Parts: sequence; structure tokens; C-alpha cells
Amino acid sequence: MNENITPYQSQTATKKEQVASMFNNISGTYDFLNHFMSLGIDILWRKKAIRELRSIRPRVMLDVATGTGDFAFEAIKILQPEKIIGVDISEGMLDVARKKIQERNLQHVFSVQPGDSEGLQFNDDHFDAITVAFGVRNYENLEKGLADMYRVLKPGGKMVILEFSKPRAFPVKQGYNFYFKYITPLFGKLFSKDQRAYEYLPESVAAFPDGDDFLRLMDKIGFKETRDIRLTFGISAIYTGIK
Repeated sequence: MNENITPYQSQTATKKEQVASMFNNISGTYDFLNHFMSLGIDILWRKKAIRELRSIRPRVMLDVATGTGDFAFEAIKILQPEKIIGVDISEGMLDVARKKIQERNLQHVFSVQPGDSEGLQFNDDHFDAITVAFGVRNYENLEKGLADMYRVLKPGGKMVILEFSKPRAFPVKQGYNFYFKYITPLFGKLFSKDQRAYEYLPESVAAFPDGDDFLRLMDKIGFKETRDIRLTFGISAIYTGIK
């Protein structure tokens, strides 16, 4: 599994520590590069993923690997929950999220705090819905992270995960691989001053057990009615499951 793929190939730091350092390094340019390199399609992906929760109308939500908060902000617009808590291992990303929360005057709905998916500091059966956008491939222990999210989700609650995937059809597969391997690190070097972070991105996507493999892992944890929804020729996917 993808635990062996790490940002900096350090022999002393864990994957979790390396991922936190990586996102601290790129937090200032993260939003710009996300939208720039995806031509803004990532915004549409987030909207579609959040709409998967409209049927259950969640009141209390958890956004894991919240980063700068974009997924949670989209949830607030579409779902109008009473409360969203975002957790992330990168203080740099959380600082950006806090500024955006204050600018939008959403402190009464959205709060963020340090935390990681493998040791969530919440009671069992606490949240109506849990979301993750482009974060699960960075988990140090994917199965443990999914299991802890399952633990804090209420019975009947829904999890929605948005993650990069691997296109399989010609010529999208070839074009996607070229873009990820050569163009993405170039933009990362130019704008973020951390080229390695954007070399790690395609490596982590390639190592991630996407599609049916990921659904089998969700099933193993205990999620029901698991689904894999392909987006934009398979470049990304929405995974959903019910507790």
C-alpha cells in the first residue's frame, strides 16, 4: 500500500511527519496551484462530491485533512450544516484556513484544529457526515485512518471521499501521466519553491489503491452501500459509504 511512498525519502521522519512538513512548505501557494494546475476543475469536483450528502442533510460534520478549508466552505454553501470541524496535521495549512474563516465571518459554523485521521479526538458515533478531499492517499496507515473515521461517524451517517484516481483509457491515461510526471513538478518548482512536493503528488496517486481496491477496503472496515463515482475521464473519483 502507499505507506512506503513519502515526500522526502527521510530515513528518520515518519510519513506523517514528512507530509506535515510538505504541506507547511506549500501552504502559501496551495490554493493557487490547485486551481491553476487543474484549470479550475477541482472546484467542480468539490461541488459534485458535497452534493452526495444532500440526501441526508447532515447537521454536524467532520472534514479530515481539511487543509485550507475549501471542501468545508463548499459544504457550508450547499448543505448549510450547523457545525463543521476541520482537522489537519499541517499547522501551515490550518493557519490559512483560519484566515479564510475569519474573512468570511464563519466562526460560528466552521472551526479547525490539529488532528490526524488515525487518532481522531472525538467520541464514537459523533458526526452525521465525514468528508476528505485529496487527503486519504497521504495517510500513513490507510486502513487505520478509515477505521477511525468509521468509529466517529454516527450509524446511518455517510462518508464522502474525493481523491485523484488513475485514468485507464487511451489517450487520457497517457496525457494524464505525462502532465503529472513532467508538468506538475515544473509548476511546483516555479511557484511553491518545493519541487519535491509536486513530484510526490504523482507518486502518491500511482501508489494509491483506487477503484475497486479502495471499495474493498471500505467494505472491510464496515461501510455499506459503497460507491465509486468517476469524474473527468477517471482523473479523480468520489467514494461514498454508509455506516
